[in-house]
Amino acid sequence: MLDTVSPVDDVDAIMAAIGRNAKAASLELSIASADAKSVALKAMADAILASKQDILSANAMDLRNAQGKDLLPSFIDRLTLTDSGIEAMAAALREIADFPDPVGAVIAAWDRPNGLQIERVRTPLGVIGVIYESRPNVTADAGALCLKAGNAVILRGGSDSLNSSQAITRSLRAGLKAAGLPEHAIQIVPTADRAAVGAMLSGLDGTIDVIVPRGGKSLVARVQREARVPVFAHLEGICHIYVDGSADLDMARRIVVNAKMRRTGICGAAETLLVDSAAIGSHLAPILEALTEAGCEIRASAAVLKICPGLKPATEEDWRTEYLDAIISVAIVDGISGAIRHINTYSSSHTEALVAEDAEVVARFFNEIDSAILLHNASTQFADGGEFGMGGEIGIATGKMHARGPVGLEQLTSFKYRVHGTGQIRP
Repeated sequence: MLDTVSPVDDVDAIMAAIGRNAKAASLELSIASADAKSVALKAMADAILASKQDILSANAMDLRNAQGKDLLPSFIDRLTLTDSGIEAMAAALREIADFPDPVGAVIAAWDRPNGLQIERVRTPLGVIGVIYESRPNVTADAGALCLKAGNAVILRGGSDSLNSSQAITRSLRAGLKAAGLPEHAIQIVPTADRAAVGAMLSGLDGTIDVIVPRGGKSLVARVQREARVPVFAHLEGICHIYVDGSADLDMARRIVVNAKMRRTGICGAAETLLVDSAAIGSHLAPILEALTEAGCEIRASAAVLKICPGLKPATEEDWRTEYLDAIISVAIVDGISGAIRHINTYSSSHTEALVAEDAEVVARFFNEIDSAILLHNASTQFADGGEFGMGGEIGIATGKMHARGPVGLEQLTSFKYRVHGTGQIRP
């Protein structure tokens, strides 16, 4: 099997073979029954649980290799697998198995005056390349979602998580075999050589239909710059949370702390807090105190420093920074108009949240901000396909073509038109 070859002597040859095998597998998957895919996914879940100790051992090897590399705590957090994390991985596979099969679903149907009956029907995309860094759980999420949507997938995990990702992939392929589906439907690149990434970005001689990068800014920037095939991605998660003067203080305090501090290393973590000038006396200090007590460093605008001296001053760069750490930049804005101006200036179009009770403010927030995900009275940490009820995701897309927001099952399909006639010809 190509994904167990070691050492890798010829990256180009290996990648070309992976592409050919994926293309062949995608043709079989495109006509696979919903039952076969469901059986495979449940068998994958069983195999992951049965191989838990092997996966944890592989992860321990990756964690040992990461020592001494001066990696950020957020990176180590994403790399680490636990018993409960592996059980959650298996549960997610079962959840995806029980989702309705998107392939073949009729999206729309209509009749023409000439009697033609037209249907728009979901179809698989084909072969999806997923390039990711330190999150070994992406291996299972991506493999499962692509399979359910009828796609073959080529996985290229980061060098720091290679052992963990390979161990998980073995379980996924065991599930495919148990269901009688082609094992090459899920392949992992067997080398950390960066030339493999370049080969995927080239499209592997036309065998890759879409690339999904999931990682840091430098990885995503490279993919967006060099890819010769369509890309579903976001470059950064510069997420804002605006507290309006109409916000309930206790709610605002809980939401802001959760949005920033629940997990600081995810793309949905809040990076900038905006507070309505009308709420300075009531909301600002209590929220900043709660953030400080939670261990968050605050970088404050000049207006905030006048009210709460002693904080670290924010620079222009802070408004453009995805910290992925226990740091938040804070500014005072002139109501919803000021919040909209700030967000539209600095946002990466990922996720923004509003805490407010004023219905007019809420309407303006939803209508005048064009990020992929907008939340009202809820934490930005809900920016996740699993939390949206999609059974997981393989990334967040901030582009405006095809996929936007969490990339789940429906976003991993395209469509075709089926036209039924009774002998019509065009005059």
